[in-house]
Amino acid sequence: MSITSESELVGMKKISEVVGTTLKLMRAYAKVGMSTKELDDYGGEILKRYGAKSAPYETYGFPGYSCISINKEAAHGIPSEKKILKEGDLINIDVSAELNGFWSDNGGSFVLGKDIHNHQPLVDASKHILRKAIQNIKGGVRISEIGYLIESEAKKSGFKVIKNLAGHGVGRSLHEEPENILNYRVKSNRERFKKNTTVAIETFISTNSTVAVELNDGWTLVGNKGGYVTQHEHTILVTDNYPVILTKSNDIWD
Repeated sequence: MSITSESELVGMKKISEVVGTTLKLMRAYAKVGMSTKELDDYGGEILKRYGAKSAPYETYGFPGYSCISINKEAAHGIPSEKKILKEGDLINIDVSAELNGFWSDNGGSFVLGKDIHNHQPLVDASKHILRKAIQNIKGGVRISEIGYLIESEAKKSGFKVIKNLAGHGVGRSLHEEPENILNYRVKSNRERFKKNTTVAIETFISTNSTVAVELNDGWTLVGNKGGYVTQHEHTILVTDNYPVILTKSNDIWD
């Protein structure tokens, strides 16, 4: 959305702090032996305490308050009592919500406990790439150039990007224009970031795959060539200089 008043900025800051804090607390709450349903219910209670509503549930009827993807699930993992967290699991939590008519989105991948499967390099690459991408976003910058930066940095780290998952505008709804802030460059895309707009920037960094495909449950996405995918996401306010990171309370870079 385009921020045109102080009240709109306050609204976006409030919901962004809510989803960021929820993500941070869910990450800390995750323990070996816990089901992803228990973890999701915990996050749902936090959102309710703030008076916020789960965006995927409200918008799409998603069967959970947040998307929790485990190991080879790339995105949109459904919380389940049957999915039990284990030592060394690669976990992604994506939290988005609505409060007082404003929407915000954030996510992060992490290794649970000891990194016995060597997932940390992929997690670290994703965090680093998101930071570098955001550092280079300001009003007037081409969206395609940020996509080129993300893919180039992924290649430098020995990884790939998922090409059919993307960042997006956010604010008065969960997905707004620009709808496809892709993780690679589409030369024909001449669209530019606009000052005073709020967007969700997401990295989708992978070991093997370049396309996410949907499983039979109608939600869960996995890589077309297997392997693992990490995602990190911040909602930001675009300015003439360094963006304002609205979801900084998630501490995904710490």
